[in-house]
Amino acid sequence: MTAQKRSLYRLGVDVGGTFTDLLLIDEATGETYSAKVPSTPKDSSVGVLNGIAKLCDQYGISAADIGHVMHGTTVATNTVLVNNGARVGLVVTRGYRQTLQIARSYVPGGLGGWVIYNKRPLLAPLELTIEADERLDARGAVVTPLDEATLRTRLQSLAGQGIEALTVCLIHAYANGAHERRVREIAEEVLPGIPVSISSEVIPEMYEYERTETTVVNSYIRPVVSRYLTNLHRELDKLTPGVKLHILRSDGGLASVDAARSSPVNLLMSGPAGGVAGAQWIARQSGFKNLLTFDMGGTSTDVSLIQNGVAQTRRETRVADVTVRAPSIDVRTVGAGGGSIAYVPELTRALRVGPQSAGADPGPAAYCKGGDKPTVTDANVVLGYLPSGSKLGGDMRIDRELALKAVAGIAQALEKTPEQAAEGVINIVNENMFGALRLVSIEQGYDPRDFALVAFGGAGPLHANALGKLMGSWPVIIPPAPGVLCAYGDATTRVRDEASRTFIRRVDETSDAEVRQQLDELVVLAGRTLVEEGVPVSEQHAGYQIDVRYRGQGTRLTLTVTPEELAAGGLAGITRRFDEMHTQLYTFALDAAHELVNLRAIVEGPETLVKADQLEQAGPDPKSAEIDRSELFFEGRSMPAGIYDRSLLKAGHRVPGPAIVCQMDTTTLILPGHTGEIDRIGNILIRPNT
Repeated sequence: MTAQKRSLYRLGVDVGGTFTDLLLIDEATGETYSAKVPSTPKDSSVGVLNGIAKLCDQYGISAADIGHVMHGTTVATNTVLVNNGARVGLVVTRGYRQTLQIARSYVPGGLGGWVIYNKRPLLAPLELTIEADERLDARGAVVTPLDEATLRTRLQSLAGQGIEALTVCLIHAYANGAHERRVREIAEEVLPGIPVSISSEVIPEMYEYERTETTVVNSYIRPVVSRYLTNLHRELDKLTPGVKLHILRSDGGLASVDAARSSPVNLLMSGPAGGVAGAQWIARQSGFKNLLTFDMGGTSTDVSLIQNGVAQTRRETRVADVTVRAPSIDVRTVGAGGGSIAYVPELTRALRVGPQSAGADPGPAAYCKGGDKPTVTDANVVLGYLPSGSKLGGDMRIDRELALKAVAGIAQALEKTPEQAAEGVINIVNENMFGALRLVSIEQGYDPRDFALVAFGGAGPLHANALGKLMGSWPVIIPPAPGVLCAYGDATTRVRDEASRTFIRRVDETSDAEVRQQLDELVVLAGRTLVEEGVPVSEQHAGYQIDVRYRGQGTRLTLTVTPEELAAGGLAGITRRFDEMHTQLYTFALDAAHELVNLRAIVEGPETLVKADQLEQAGPDPKSAEIDRSELFFEGRSMPAGIYDRSLLKAGHRVPGPAIVCQMDTTTLILPGHTGEIDRIGNILIRPNT
């Protein structure tokens, strides 16, 4: 690659199932430029390059001045979902060949799942699993040395079976990775060109099945992700020589291209994490610390919870029925988006919506691209929520007649008018998204009435007011650029890495000093990656995570703590917080000894400082921004509504519902009985009138 250059612009790119969103930040002034283009599912990089070309052409910017690209991608997720990953071989300790087959006694779907559940084929099949004659004890001491000669013979047997990636997961390797590293060295000799993932580097934590599954998934998606990132980086470098590409991790941090290629398992929730990062930025700018995030795109909806300005995270990432031990923001996803298809099954004659989606091609009928199935977007057009003639991304026109024609089919099956059928579609999809929001709030012990609801994504602002009513979450916040907020999150995210270590000790058998020493060592390990990325130690920020459980239990909870909090409260403060969290989740705490399980250090680089634009102050009357009047259908009847141009709204304006606020990247619906107030940075804050 070309030598690194001075950066004038920083670009955030979020690739969704329907649209690719881009946000360009001028690093000198903080000024931003956005664009939205259709995604290209066959090769996502094409959509990225199309978006860059549109941005540069629209704003007169030279692509050569883009020095950093931060990219949120769904390539890793989609590889698991559509089962098109690598053919994976697996090396385990002798006697552990069936680790993946035995797994955990978990079947999705409740009691009925035991009857109907069909276990998906293993990502590393038994016929491609070989054993290594070796053994370590739980503290990493060698019990049986590695038999290298036998290992070579067994690896050679895999050579003729067409494996495309190799996983190494040996018993107790989390305590000592020497044997795994030696197996990798031998494998690279016997199987040249085959990427090797070892568990002691991917996830050096106890629990054999979780460690094996996580490392196997890393191998399974590694060739696909590596090809995509290599191709994208090459094409970007042609367009803007010397560009630095970073990939958004599932936990909301940034990884270098090399780190993302070697550990793609950390990218499984890369796409949704960008929106949460953008919502956190909005929260800091507008003064709201407790938020429920609601990201509705064309294919799916992602929701999460932010408390005290910090997104809730989890140590497990789940995609379909694959669960890995990788850190991720706690995002729940449902197949409900603007492109979700509505249908009426012959058997039940009951209206259904999704999860099937019209996607980017052909898209909803109203997009005039050949789609003919009724979608959520078409229902919004029929109801007047998305005005006919409005544009998406500046060049995609909405046709109400095509939407009516598509919705007429389900209306006839339901013996309803098109407007009644469309309202049924909207009510159903809202209930689906309400269920997802309950998962991250009520079912985690949080009262949604204590949180504001921030809505973004291309379709989020159309449904946000209705979701606020269902949740009792006020105000509903519509950011200034909600359609590209995920790209905003990508562009403003920090470089991040972590290091972990299994450390099983009863709290009364260790000390504050010993735990702090272990964590400080992990900080140094995690910080090395950032130093390689050009972030000096003086600009790094470290935080800790500690996994704690009651002695004798398998369930553990992860506590996040700052170095200052640990120094002030020590382990006593950790155990007190653990009891409080356990009570919040399970309604009780035990009078039992506390036990540490894993220690973790997370190191981040400096924030990208982007100033929010300050709007001109005005009085409450928004008449100067009203550009048209229209009719919309709500709760069974038609009513007049004002249509407003968001670019003309000023701070202090109060927009009474029913109203429609239009802008380049989305459309906002304010329902009757509600008012949207414009704050100083351009958010629309929707609240009920009484």
